[in-house]
Amino acid sequence: ANHADLCFKPCGIKASALKKVILFEDEMEAIRLADFEGLYQEECADKMNISRTTFSRVVANARRKVADALLNNKILEVKI
Repeated sequence: ANHADLCFKPCGIKASALKKVILFEDEMEAIRLADFEGLYQEECADKMNISRTTFSRVVANARRKVADALLNNKILEVKI
């Protein structure tokens, strides 16, 4: 995994004109496990050493942030 912060922004708009959404490392890992790897929430929670209810909350928050950035032309900054 790359250990630098990542930043995704809408094309053609200066970063200074955009609002920012910050996705934290645990949220990115939750999306990776659930949406990219396709694991069940119980498996994801086990891999992250958290409860399934905590995983459910983390992944829901992460998905909401990604949707906010995509739908509302915001920078998505991933803190790793």
